Amino acid sequence: MSDKKEQAVSELTIKEKKYLKGLAHPLSPVVKIGKEGLTENVFTTIETELLHHELIKVKIGSNSAVNKTAAAEQLPGKTASSLVQLIGKTIILYKANPKKRKDKRIILKTG
Repeated sequence: MSDKKEQAVSELTIKEKKYLKGLAHPLSPVVKIGKEGLTENVFTTIETELLHHELIKVKIGSNSAVNKTAAAEQLPGKTASSLVQLIGKTIILYKANPKKRKDKRIILKTG
């Protein structure tokens, strides 16, 4: 596969992160990173899930050798998303999808 360019994404404000954390609380992880680590397949799956959900949880499995801090730094750049929170071995990512129906989008509260 071709190397994907890391894309810069606007930083979330503290208020936006707080709002997204509240929305993410009841969510279950939709992507799990296993012993294979951060593969192209993992990045592709995360991008697909972000298109469908905009806000997702990624769980690093106990059998994975992936460093949680390194993964939290690498995933947003590779998937053009924003890091909302790293808590334990769970990473919360957000990426707005302007093609999604307006009533299904997450509207960030500003101001």
